[in-house]
Amino acid sequence: MPTITLKNIPIDLYDRVKQSAAANHRSINSEVIVCLERAFLPRKVDVSGILDRARKIRELTDGYVITDEEINRLKRAGRL
Repeated sequence: MPTITLKNIPIDLYDRVKQSAAANHRSINSEVIVCLERAFLPRKVDVSGILDRARKIRELTDGYVITDEEINRLKRAGRL
């Protein structure tokens, strides 16, 4: 497995990694690996959650029609 050596890490960043590692009961090395995985590996998408939220938004806005006049009125009022 490859090895990475980090040099000249700002002390405040190191302290944050150290605190996070302690809070998550991990070594600093394991915490850095988790951070790298979160930054670079694809995230799992909760498709059903997204679809449920879209359905709820559609239900809330069902039948609501906004006209150009209303948009312009809201713009003039500083709402958009």
